[in-house]
Amino acid sequence: MKRLAIGLGAAVLALTGAVAQAGETPAPDGVKLYFVNLKDGDTVKSPVTIQFGLSGMGVAPAGTEKENTGHHHLIIDESIEGEELNEAIPADDNHKHFGGGQTETTIELPAGSHTLQLVLGDWSHIPHNPPVMSEKITVTVE
Repeated sequence: MKRLAIGLGAAVLALTGAVAQAGETPAPDGVKLYFVNLKDGDTVKSPVTIQFGLSGMGVAPAGTEKENTGHHHLIIDESIEGEELNEAIPADDNHKHFGGGQTETTIELPAGSHTLQLVLGDWSHIPHNPPVMSEKITVTVE
């Protein structure tokens, strides 16, 4: 039993180390992440189709460790900043993951004002260094 506990502890440390290092996945200079079909101040109807644009890097599914690639995350009515930029992006109603390499989505949003931002995550959902993020835009849903 003692060996099992030591083995599990080592495995946890190894995994923690791998994830912590992933926050250091470099992003090249000049990368741009942007909304293709939306701009700040737009008025839209739900469901909203959102197209993700990326230049200077490629898109790869989550779990794929390939230089200069990542996958999209859509941040709705939230921000990712400070120490959160060194951690895996959560998966919930405000943090949508597109780990399959998707570059477009259609989502339901309630009527009202909403902020949207794209963040590129590395193979383990951690933002690159420096972070690759779109500008935060505000849209109004009728």
